[in-house]
Amino acid sequence: MRSFVWHPYTQMGDWKKFDVISKGKGMWLYDTDGNSLMDSVASMWCNVWGHSNKELTKAMIKQTKTLQHSSLFNLTNDKAESLARELITLAPQMHKVFYSDDGSTAMEISAKMALQYWHNIDKKKTKFVSLENGYHGDTIGTMSLGYVPLFFSKFKSVLFPVLRTPSPNRYRMPKGYSYEDFQEHCIDSIEKIFVKNSDIAAFVMESGAQLAGGVVVYPKDFQKKVSKLCKKHDVLFILDEIATGFGRLGSMIEYQAQQSIPDIVSYGKMLSGGYLPLAATLANKKVYDSFLGEYKDMKHFFHGHTFTGNPLACATALSNISLYKKYNLIYKIKKRAAQMQSYIDTISGLKLVGDVRHKGMMMGIELVTDKSKKTPISPDKKIPQKIFTEAKKHGIYQRTLGNIIMIVPPLAISEQELDYMMRGIIKTIKNVTHLA
Repeated sequence: MRSFVWHPYTQMGDWKKFDVISKGKGMWLYDTDGNSLMDSVASMWCNVWGHSNKELTKAMIKQTKTLQHSSLFNLTNDKAESLARELITLAPQMHKVFYSDDGSTAMEISAKMALQYWHNIDKKKTKFVSLENGYHGDTIGTMSLGYVPLFFSKFKSVLFPVLRTPSPNRYRMPKGYSYEDFQEHCIDSIEKIFVKNSDIAAFVMESGAQLAGGVVVYPKDFQKKVSKLCKKHDVLFILDEIATGFGRLGSMIEYQAQQSIPDIVSYGKMLSGGYLPLAATLANKKVYDSFLGEYKDMKHFFHGHTFTGNPLACATALSNISLYKKYNLIYKIKKRAAQMQSYIDTISGLKLVGDVRHKGMMMGIELVTDKSKKTPISPDKKIPQKIFTEAKKHGIYQRTLGNIIMIVPPLAISEQELDYMMRGIIKTIKNVTHLA
């Protein structure tokens, strides 16, 4: 059957056909030929409980019978209200919730909110600062905020300028630094920009770790120091917890674990358990209050989405959050994280592996052709396609980011399933060694 689907981040000329997934159950995906694949990337990092979870699907079905969608323009709905209350309860020092559809739009909202905040209080602050190789989405605005050259260089001409500071990547830091010195260099670089530019609106970073830009886990207190600099220099602190919050790195609210309270923070992906599109941008009282005034003042927030606060998605998210509590998921994540960590030495010893970076239920395995020189594998080797094809032979759905294998399983994966996944990925790396 001819397909008319254009697939994301895929060289379509390399693929004659794609497996058609017809069913999902637990940690497994099933195609129309009856083959099963373990979902080692949580369907792009969003699945929490596995597929076809009865409690989530029950919440979805129940909501379809009463209200499928209703606008938040001058109206509200009970599920959007209840979820906002839950999020504000979970996220310390946040005050209001603005809903959207996905991570990119949530981060666009963060940026627009920051810019309009300064406009509303009559201060000319219009510049953004972010970490090198940060990733915040694929829209024009979020590509500007989080510029990953591998992904976005073709669109550079239309992106707005953003000041960037070094990311504390231990594996690929400049020569001549100890890791401790490089961390200080990264922090000093931020403060120098703040001192030099009085018109900085916000500093933007992923919370706890960078994922799509290379899997960089921040050293202890790095994010906390950035937060303090923002407060010292009157710069809004914007955090992106779309991929790193809700337990992915081991904490429900990652900024709480990092001891770094933001002014604005965004959530998505796992918010609905990975079942429906939903994102949320939370702001503190200082930011929110700047948007209040007379209608003629035009201070209200100029942003909106058709499906913002969709009751189906919000009902699913409410059920999802209740399951975290019911099954004590954060505690179980810590146990599975330790299990993942136990494989690091074995993986590090493989010929193609240059570095392994891990935190919580997230691991990045960087593949190189020369360990001593840290030489990336050439794109003409088509290593992502080879990894995908080989992993399938071991019953695993695996999607790389260039030369980095991402292991980001559903959070509720069992001990036995995680062992199966890790062993399969190890076999996959071994078997593609001669192809690289």
